[in-house]
Amino acid sequence: MGGHSHWATTKRHKAVVDAKRGKTFSKIIREITIAARLGGGDPDANPRLRLVISKAKDANMPADNIKKAIQRGTGELPGVVYEETILEGYGPSGVAVLVEVATDNRNRTVAELRHIFNKNGGALAEAGAVAWQFQKKGCIVTDISKVDEESLMMLALDAGADDLRVEGSTYTIFTEPSAFESVKQALTNNTIEIQHAELTSVPTNTVPIDEKPAEQILRLIDKIEDNDDVQKVHANYDISNEIMEKVASLV
Repeated sequence: MGGHSHWATTKRHKAVVDAKRGKTFSKIIREITIAARLGGGDPDANPRLRLVISKAKDANMPADNIKKAIQRGTGELPGVVYEETILEGYGPSGVAVLVEVATDNRNRTVAELRHIFNKNGGALAEAGAVAWQFQKKGCIVTDISKVDEESLMMLALDAGADDLRVEGSTYTIFTEPSAFESVKQALTNNTIEIQHAELTSVPTNTVPIDEKPAEQILRLIDKIEDNDDVQKVHANYDISNEIMEKVASLV
């Protein structure tokens, strides 16, 4: 299960983006508000809210910020109503790009993202153009030094996981969305520390990318992620570790 993966390379690149703490907080607050509006303010009864609260804590978000975001979602406090939508497009070299958006003005967001795509060698596409190239999956990352591969594989598969990959110094476990919580709980019950866990869109096929287009693609992804209304970006590029390390510092 070796080789390069979209998941690993994207996470390395996103580490730079996620360092922008203020922007990270604002995106998580939107996620909390939407989750509370759709499923209620009790995390025990709302798995989506429970997951994003965990994400907020990992980002060291103050508890008061989390509480107020939940209250805006449930209507206890006044706040903006965000609409969730997915926009699709292509980047350089035909890379498929899926953009998850939470916005209070869809027309504005679409116009802004169309401009970003066009300016960076890509283009927005019609609904359905690239979404079929992705599958919704749970992804759970843990440190390779904490547990041996065979033990983790058996534990994860017994709990309902689909796959486990070795990626550098980490293991990445993939699950169906329905099994995500049970696999996370199995790791927790066995005192296996989880570095990162989220529901994400994983490409069913990837496009190998050389150094020059890699720089263009990562710049496009960076600009998209920098938009306030964008929650997550998924793309089906496959950039080697060597090229990623060389290019990421330039973007």
